[in-house]
Amino acid sequence: MKDRIRCAVFGVGRLGFVHARNLATHIPGAELVALVASRKESAERAARELGVTMWTDNPQVVFEDPSIDAVVIATPTKTHAPLLIQAAKSKKHIFVDKPLTETSEEAEAVMAEIKQHGVYCQVGFMRRFDPAYVEAKRRIQAGDIGEPVYFKGMSRDPGSPPEEYIQTSGGIFLDLCIHEFDIARFLMEDEVQSVQSFGKVLVHPFMEKYRDVDQSITYLNFRRGAAANVEGGRNSTFGYDIRGEVVGTEGAIQIGSLQHHDYIILTKQKSSFDNIPSFPIKFQEAFLLELRHFIDCIREDKKPEVDENDGKIALEIAEAATESFKKNEIIFL
Repeated sequence: MKDRIRCAVFGVGRLGFVHARNLATHIPGAELVALVASRKESAERAARELGVTMWTDNPQVVFEDPSIDAVVIATPTKTHAPLLIQAAKSKKHIFVDKPLTETSEEAEAVMAEIKQHGVYCQVGFMRRFDPAYVEAKRRIQAGDIGEPVYFKGMSRDPGSPPEEYIQTSGGIFLDLCIHEFDIARFLMEDEVQSVQSFGKVLVHPFMEKYRDVDQSITYLNFRRGAAANVEGGRNSTFGYDIRGEVVGTEGAIQIGSLQHHDYIILTKQKSSFDNIPSFPIKFQEAFLLELRHFIDCIREDKKPEVDENDGKIALEIAEAATESFKKNEIIFL
């Protein structure tokens, strides 16, 4: 077992900084040694805050450094494929936030390089590491609800990202709903056979020019006969609303809550609690656990539990959902 895994983080936005901070302060066996950002001043500012001595706007500095074992990629989706390919060629193990790549064709090229160069790749589907989803999976496997036959998932963002993000995001099915597509596979332990999606712009008119929507629904059929529906929205002004449910032949499991803190205020005329405001708070523990798993896999020389193949399958479902919405027809995978 290797004592220390020397890591570099690409991207220091909200999520990239979460990963960098976890590597720097919370994960035994990890050492954060470099930060990379398209704007050098952003990398320098984050490095100063985290006590990192190397920062740059040039990815090649990391790829050409043989002392760096692994990279964490938290950059815009369109940059994933070239960074992944270069990382594999440089013999760096890879953690990449979803989606794996922008298209399934890019994913195939990336997977070929990962296989050829023998590196590990983990895709950032953090819900698989969230304690509530992990416990739900354990209960399903234990038979607590009988045979799972239906999944319902919802991802409601508090609002829309800015227009400059939306125009390159790949659309709501790729950017937002892909988390639900992956967790549906994870909980139901089955593969999606067909997809039918619908969507509409309800609040943010600028999305129409990009053929994107702020409210969507996707109906999934699984190979063994189970079904699912996934809601994706960007209109949750009341908080970050992520919930799921699995219905079985003998019961159901409900996952998640809007409640932020473990208390409820009771007054004469009402009861209330604080809602979860954002994804870094909702999945704080999951982000830490998924990255800890990645580091442990490298140290112990074992394949991550959610890898590039899972990333490609979720991407294919998201592509099918996007195609279904645009063509108004059922798409078979």
